[in-house]
Amino acid sequence: MENIARLDLSPQTSDSAGEQARQVLDTAQKQVGFIPNMYANMVNSPGVLHTYLVGYKHFREESGLTPAEQEVVFLAISRENECDYCMAAHSMIADKVSKVPADAIESIRTDTVIADAKLQALAEFTRIMFRTRGRPTPDDVSAFRAAGFSDRHVLEIILALAVKTLSNYSNHVFHTEVDQRFSAYAWQPQPA
Repeated sequence: MENIARLDLSPQTSDSAGEQARQVLDTAQKQVGFIPNMYANMVNSPGVLHTYLVGYKHFREESGLTPAEQEVVFLAISRENECDYCMAAHSMIADKVSKVPADAIESIRTDTVIADAKLQALAEFTRIMFRTRGRPTPDDVSAFRAAGFSDRHVLEIILALAVKTLSNYSNHVFHTEVDQRFSAYAWQPQPA
């Protein structure tokens, strides 16, 4: 993973950003209370950050998944994409805000089985959607339904995949530094 290009775009602030980017940063500030390093980079294309914020908000507010389940989805995708920034951020949110059981967070971070069968089924189906590029088998969907999820949740995972692709890929090309508030949850992919 060392040979990833780094974009030559500077992080933006409300003071340095153009009008459109400043409006998106103001929205971000209102949603999360600060401007994470990831947002300061993503706003170099205001459409990227705006699309991320809108999709993220819809997933959080309308997915029908509990906050803990939402974090399992975000963590599973970020781990598959090997995004150290999002793994740290969502591990902190999972622990401090969404109250995901500590053993479930650790299981996703280390790619081991989650003890909670429903969370394990959710993480596994999310990985299947990622790995098959949205082509689950009928058996995959049946197992997901049997775990207590609906067909609508399949679409919500697609939304989460889109949102995390925007953030994970942006973090890769910016080599985004993990914000101090997430640093206690730092994570690095393990060599294959």
